[in-house]
Amino acid sequence: MDRWWTRRPEPRVLAALLAAAAGLWLFMALGDDIGEGETHALDRALLLALRNPADPADPLGPRWFESFMRDLTALGSHGVLGLLLLGVASFLFLAGRRRTAVSVLAACLSGALLSDLLKDLFGRPRPDLVPHGAYVLTPSFPSGHALLAALVYLTLAALVARQLTRRRLRLHVMACAVVLTVLVGASRVYLGVHWPSDVLAGWIIGAAWALAWWGIAQWLRPPPQAHSPER
Repeated sequence: MDRWWTRRPEPRVLAALLAAAAGLWLFMALGDDIGEGETHALDRALLLALRNPADPADPLGPRWFESFMRDLTALGSHGVLGLLLLGVASFLFLAGRRRTAVSVLAACLSGALLSDLLKDLFGRPRPDLVPHGAYVLTPSFPSGHALLAALVYLTLAALVARQLTRRRLRLHVMACAVVLTVLVGASRVYLGVHWPSDVLAGWIIGAAWALAWWGIAQWLRPPPQAHSPER
């Protein structure tokens, strides 16, 4: 009988797990730099670069662009991502793909828990250089919007890409997920609610978490000869 712990992971699975480990190392290194204050000067310069030098309360660009950035930042909120995740998971359950639904839920919900734990662990204050353009209730590091956007959108993009046979379509789906993740993170800095390093850390750990869960799910999948329809 086949046991998952006796299998040798496929090269792509091993690569994903190694990339996730590298992302974790980068996150820890960035956390150390932030704890020692090494990123503060650059964080400050980048944050102020997005503001009117004569009035730091005024972000660069017209009013419609500021409204657009608020719309973008909502795409990384718990509410929007939670509704999206609920819709995807319920669809997978109804389609009979229960293992996939459980895997997606476990990855995303554990990522949300990880975000809260890391915020409490680091306890970094929010930027106070400019007025915030959105409500904030939690510590700053890492950015929860950036972390969850990377985790949820990359996970769902990988799920869709698996159903596509043409390489250019798979790349398009993944590219859309990456662009959306970048825009959500950038909106947090533009609105003054996060330091740039908070967003970078969120991207890193969110992508690493997504890669780790994808690699584990692929490793645990039954081999083709033993595969049966999901229940």
